[in-house]
Amino acid sequence: MTIHAPLIDSHCHLNYKGLAERQDEVLANARAAGVTGFLNISTRESEWRDVVATAERENDVWATVGIHPHEADQHADLGRQVLREATDAPRVIGIGESGLDYYYDKSDRAVQRDLFRMHIDVARETGLPLVIHTRDAEADTADILADEMGKGAFPALIHCFTASAEFGRKVLDLGLTISLSGIVTFKNAAELQNFAKEIPTDKLLVETDSPFLAPVPHRGKTCEPAFVRHTAEFVAELRGESIEELAANTSRNFFNLFTKAEGGS
Repeated sequence: MTIHAPLIDSHCHLNYKGLAERQDEVLANARAAGVTGFLNISTRESEWRDVVATAERENDVWATVGIHPHEADQHADLGRQVLREATDAPRVIGIGESGLDYYYDKSDRAVQRDLFRMHIDVARETGLPLVIHTRDAEADTADILADEMGKGAFPALIHCFTASAEFGRKVLDLGLTISLSGIVTFKNAAELQNFAKEIPTDKLLVETDSPFLAPVPHRGKTCEPAFVRHTAEFVAELRGESIEELAANTSRNFFNLFTKAEGGS
């Protein structure tokens, strides 16, 4: 069934293996499923050109530039100005994904924190939303966000939210948006499902994080942006909303947050 209300995949990796080789097919599948917009996320500087090029080629795709915490050690010397200048590209509407990941610890934690703050600084200067990755780092993430908000507000969201309800309430109090991925559809995600019900209507987005984290009924498969409709349908039922309501609200939230995107308000 095609969703007629506009539904946006607010976080996907169209240039990652599994999607890049058949990008045209992947986008066509998603459009047929009612997906009308895609935010193509970068994780390292070497990806920026290709990620932006996809957005320049497809009028319903936008891009971000940023460094994932896993890549922090390899970008410890990335100059602030390099990131700042990359945001000038017309199709770049956000910064990230950046943040903290203490689960895998693929990069030094101090380097992760420094790079995270640098991304926040650029988000504050440009007004472009920061797409935040956080895993097993709730305390430091919350502390840094509160500290940096004290220096001046900046737009941001927690992508692929899987943290505690306590952390969720803290970031909502700071004005952040929360994006839910296919993880919310998993049987062992009861705590997340309960929290999904209390996210304010104007602070909610949906995403795939494709090619990762395919939602039920595709769990274990390569995730595609088309699958965002399964997550949206599940979240809508959780919240007692129609899929049309949730699609319309999350799409509106996307443009209200990513104001540089076409149709932004």
